[in-house]
Amino acid sequence: MASPVADKTDPVTRSEETSAEVKLHIQPRDANVDGENVAEITGYDHERMKDRGLLSYEEEKKLLRRVDIRLMILCACIFMIKNVDANNAAHARIMNRGTDRNIMTQLKMTANDYNWVSTIYFIPFIVFEIPSNLIMKKMLPSRFQSRIMVTWGITLACHAAVTSKAGLLTARFFLGLTEAGMFPGIILQLTYWYRADEMTSRLLIFYSFEFFANIVSAVLAFGFNGISGRGGLSGWQWFFLVEGIFTILFGISLWWIFPDCKKTSPVHEDNEGLHLDTVPEQAKWLTDKEKRFLQARLPANAPRSSESDFNMSEIWESLKDQRLWWFTLIWATKTIGGSGLSFYLPTIVADLGLVSIAESQLLTIPSAVIPMFLIGLSAYLTGRKGVPYPLIALIYMVTTLACYAVMVTYPNLGGVYAATTIAASASLAWFSTMWPWRLQTTSKATGSAFAIAFSNSLGQIGTIVGPQIFQSKYAPKYTVSFAVAMGMSGVCILATLWTWWLTRHTERQTWHLRKMRINAAKNSNVVLEDVDINADFEKGARVPK
Repeated sequence: MASPVADKTDPVTRSEETSAEVKLHIQPRDANVDGENVAEITGYDHERMKDRGLLSYEEEKKLLRRVDIRLMILCACIFMIKNVDANNAAHARIMNRGTDRNIMTQLKMTANDYNWVSTIYFIPFIVFEIPSNLIMKKMLPSRFQSRIMVTWGITLACHAAVTSKAGLLTARFFLGLTEAGMFPGIILQLTYWYRADEMTSRLLIFYSFEFFANIVSAVLAFGFNGISGRGGLSGWQWFFLVEGIFTILFGISLWWIFPDCKKTSPVHEDNEGLHLDTVPEQAKWLTDKEKRFLQARLPANAPRSSESDFNMSEIWESLKDQRLWWFTLIWATKTIGGSGLSFYLPTIVADLGLVSIAESQLLTIPSAVIPMFLIGLSAYLTGRKGVPYPLIALIYMVTTLACYAVMVTYPNLGGVYAATTIAASASLAWFSTMWPWRLQTTSKATGSAFAIAFSNSLGQIGTIVGPQIFQSKYAPKYTVSFAVAMGMSGVCILATLWTWWLTRHTERQTWHLRKMRINAAKNSNVVLEDVDINADFEKGARVPK
């Protein structure tokens, strides 16, 4: 598709379009756009988007790489540490099993008692993630994330001091309470810097660190299993204590090193006359022009970090939007099967009896490595080939469903181990396509903060129910457990298909605009259009056309 280069006297032109439903407006990157000439352009906000041509295509790529290094690596590290800390209960369960140094033996817990260790951990997420994400609008992200990490690190370290079942369950509840808001807060923070169609490649970094966390958890559990009894502490106590101390130290460092993107000074103009309404307090590594460009390149419906006031109408509009509820149903049904498998993975592998208990920790590593390749493939297919996000998500869910079927029939130990590994891998990779898809349909600061936290928090219902379906009476095959997981996966697949239908136009527009943006940039042009997130709905209604 050709994109004509506009001259300086007529800066806005129409792209020649033969197959797509809409025609796009193109302008040279160095042209000034007259706001009166762009009234018909979908989603165009002249005041915010007139500076999309401030940087060249190559300068934009270099700038985004700098943002990736400064922001994504830190966010990924936070997420990795969170998952190391969250996974430790699953690994601690089988450390020194069969001895008086095992956590269940010392705390006099049965297998079903230990299921509540996971369940009670996720209860605070449902209650506190939404208010936490709304509070973040009033705080600098560096302060917000530092506070979360330090408090959860202290709580985690205190796990080493518990002496009873009640003490462990209490500690897990407060760990969930202190962690609530971390993940949706990071996702919201990313929307201040990136477009939704750029999220998959960034989430590749994000989730790769999560999978590395699974490897770290397994290796640490294997190591601490061998020093049980040192200093009068069992291996599981060293496990919690060391991870807690490291989390505290890392959380303190975030106060100074985490990039902020928040309105911290009055609106002003810089030396080049650029109107700055968002000044990243600690982004001294960005020029004013770069800051302005980063804001201008975001879509009109994107949340702005300068929008610190609560807007209840945005929350109300989100609640009336049926897409919110369908995405939440997808999350909840997916996590019922997935979270149970994740929590019980070390136990399931150990119960297969393929190797010793200590070595079985290492057999969980493949399920952490495979998703890295799956997400890389997802990023390539969605970013380069235009494969829809929901299609990739469906492939992962169908794969998981098929693996659950193998586990139900239980053909042999090798087959069950392979199916368990593939199911856990596909289940983890699923999130990398769901979040970009979800973010395409959120709007504005309050609405985005609410919608992201709502889907993530109520989706945690599955993480509460999931571990409870893997009760000891179903061991070692857990046939009933995987049958229930199959049923929930089936519901998730049906909900995904319907939600894909609801968002089909938005999904198509997002890919089309991404392709046009890249083509225009190579000719030193810029596309002025943005995705109309309500293209799938009649105006004023929340039912599909």
